[in-house]
Amino acid sequence: RWLAVSPMACAGHLVLLLLLLPTSMLGLYITWCSALQGIGEACEGHSECQSHCCVTNSLNPRTFCTSRTIFLKCLSWQKPNSHTCSEHSECQSNCCVTTNDSMRMFCKPKTIFLQCIPWRKPNGHDCTDHTECRSQCCIMPNEVSHHRCIPRSGLLAQCLPMVSPLHT
Repeated sequence: RWLAVSPMACAGHLVLLLLLLPTSMLGLYITWCSALQGIGEACEGHSECQSHCCVTNSLNPRTFCTSRTIFLKCLSWQKPNSHTCSEHSECQSNCCVTTNDSMRMFCKPKTIFLQCIPWRKPNGHDCTDHTECRSQCCIMPNEVSHHRCIPRSGLLAQCLPMVSPLHT
């Protein structure tokens, strides 16, 4: 395996070598630097690339030499919104959530407050916990039914059971 160095390091070393090495050795060094993969070429590890950055850059699982960011970070390609995902780090938005009742996960944009909010069940759907409901209210509407998402009610928008009118 080749030892990885950046193109700027190769240039700096070249100047030093011009002063110190005989011409025959200089040719070997130039060959070594040019043997490293350039941007866009296939690679298996960072050490194969001039940029020392080998990552996926699309849904294609192959890896390619890629340039580093202005902060010298080596970042993998991330999925745009609406692509399937299994964790936040896979998404450009850093937000991987369920978007419907199927419980499949998708990349989704964050809110204007930079929150990553999953899909929640609408009123009337069966539930087991308040967090499953858009209304954040999951209760048994009566003694014989299952827990359901219901709208909040009252002046303070509390999670209260529906009250049926009294028969007099």
